[in-house]
Amino acid sequence: MVVKRQPAEMSRTPDARARDNQTKRIQENISNVEKHFDEMCQMFAAYGRKAARLRDKADVLVREVADYADTETPSLKKGMKRFAEHLAKIQDYRQAQVERLEAKVIEPLKGYGAVVRRKREDVKAVQNARTRESKQMLQLERTRQRNPSDRQVISQAESELQRATMDAARTTRQLEETIDDFEKQKIRDIKRILCDFAAVEMCFHAKALELYTLAYQSISGIDEDDDLEVFRSSLHPPDYSERLDVVRANSLDGTASSFLTSAATFQQQRVSGRQAEDEEDEDESEEEDDSDEETR
Repeated sequence: MVVKRQPAEMSRTPDARARDNQTKRIQENISNVEKHFDEMCQMFAAYGRKAARLRDKADVLVREVADYADTETPSLKKGMKRFAEHLAKIQDYRQAQVERLEAKVIEPLKGYGAVVRRKREDVKAVQNARTRESKQMLQLERTRQRNPSDRQVISQAESELQRATMDAARTTRQLEETIDDFEKQKIRDIKRILCDFAAVEMCFHAKALELYTLAYQSISGIDEDDDLEVFRSSLHPPDYSERLDVVRANSLDGTASSFLTSAATFQQQRVSGRQAEDEEDEDESEEEDDSDEETR
C-alpha cells in the first residue's frame, strides 16, 4: 500500500493554521491603515495648499481695495480702508489655520508611515518564526520516514521543532500585544487628528465671521449723500461759488444803477418840460399886456 505524503501546509496543526489566519488579518489591517492614512494625508495637504492659495489671492484683493480707496471720496475711502483692514486680518487667521493644519493634522498622518513600517517588520518577524517552525516540522517528518528507528535523530528533530514552535508562539504573542497597542493608538490618533481639524476650522471661521461682520458694517456705514455732495463739488473749481456770487452781485448793482439813471433822466425831462411850459406862459402874458397897451 502506497501512502501519499501530504504537503507541509496540510500537515500543519490547527493551531498553526489559526495563527496564520490571524497574521493575515493583521496584515490586512495594517495595509488598510497604510492606504487610507496616506490618502487622508494627501487630501489634507491639498486642503492646506488650497487655503494657502486662497490666502495669497485675498492678499492681492486687499491691496487692490486699499489702492482704489485712496482715489475715492472721504466716506467711501474710510469705509473701504476699514474693509481692507478687516479682510487682511482674516488672512492672518487663515495663515494660522494653514500652519495648524500642518502641525496638528498633516504631520501626524505623515508620521504613520514609519509606524506602519515598524508593524510590518513585526509581522515579518512572526512570519519568519512560523516559517522556521514549518521547516522544522517538515524536517521531522522526513527524519521519521528516512530513519524510523533512529530515536536520537528523531528526538533531536523534535527538539528543534519544539524550539521553533515556542519561538513562533512567543513572536505571535508579541505581535498580538503590539498590534493591539497599534489598534488602540490608531483609534486614539484618528480621533485626535479629526477633532483637531474641526477645532482649527471652528477657530478660523469664528474669527472670520467676526471680522466679516465688521467688514460688512464698514461698507454699509458709508454715507452716500456726503460722498455725492463732495463729488458734485469736485466738478467745479474751488472759487466757483465765490465768483458766482460776485457775478450775481454785479448784475444786481448794474440793474439798480440803470434804474436810477433812467429815473433821474425822466425827472430831469419832466423838470425841463415844466420850465419850457412856464416860459411859454410868460411870453403869452407879455404879448397880451402889449396888446392891451396898444389898444389904450
